[in-house]
Amino acid sequence: MSVPEAVAIAVWCFLVALAGGVVGLVLGNLRLPVVLLVASSPATGGAANIAISGVAATAASVGHVRAGRINWRLFRWMAPPSVVGALAGGYLAGEISDELLLFVIAAVLLYSGADLLRWERPAAPAAGTEPHRLDIRAAVLAGLGIGLLGGLVGLILGALRMPALLKLVGEVPSRAVGTNLTVGVLVGVAGLVGHLPDAAPDWDLLALGAAASIPGAVLGARLTGRLSERQLVRAIGAALLVAGTAALVQALT
Repeated sequence: MSVPEAVAIAVWCFLVALAGGVVGLVLGNLRLPVVLLVASSPATGGAANIAISGVAATAASVGHVRAGRINWRLFRWMAPPSVVGALAGGYLAGEISDELLLFVIAAVLLYSGADLLRWERPAAPAAGTEPHRLDIRAAVLAGLGIGLLGGLVGLILGALRMPALLKLVGEVPSRAVGTNLTVGVLVGVAGLVGHLPDAAPDWDLLALGAAASIPGAVLGARLTGRLSERQLVRAIGAALLVAGTAALVQALT
């Protein structure tokens, strides 16, 4: 890896982590194509990308933990099936066409992004009625399904978990951001473990990407609290549209 390539990788990893920290997404599919350009092989580059995603999610999660933007009860329900799904998906990788999976992911991301751009805060419950309850069953099923899909294509897929948290589970945007990232930490670890038997990560690339991602993720998490709820959801929607477009391009190329 040349010096210009190293600088380009570091800058891109920082920017991706910054954007991801703000909206609660790891955005590994935006980082992956650039990482693969300088990796020693696609397998080692993919493993490095998953590990960088886990590091970025961990760094951003610290800020969200301190700010109280994580629903730990929801995390306890969603994280285990997400990890199980990721491990199962890694085991089954290669059985289903990557191109088909990326088309499906792209379609869901593009639809979800457009839908969130039209998002309006639900009306507060009337006095004397029960407050809205989170759909824990949806959290478990979404975690399992998205973890499985991510394991198949080698991505954490927090971009799919986020709209599920907002639209299916019913979590508020500020806590969905932190909860999604903390679940992503464990999914990233599971994805890396799943890759180790076949291909260890490109360690130099991992070290460079992680070092650049940590400050970006920390700064992004701090910026989250400066956005109004409406602005945060709009930012998430825009990020999903970008991620969906990237997944579509990857499927076509």
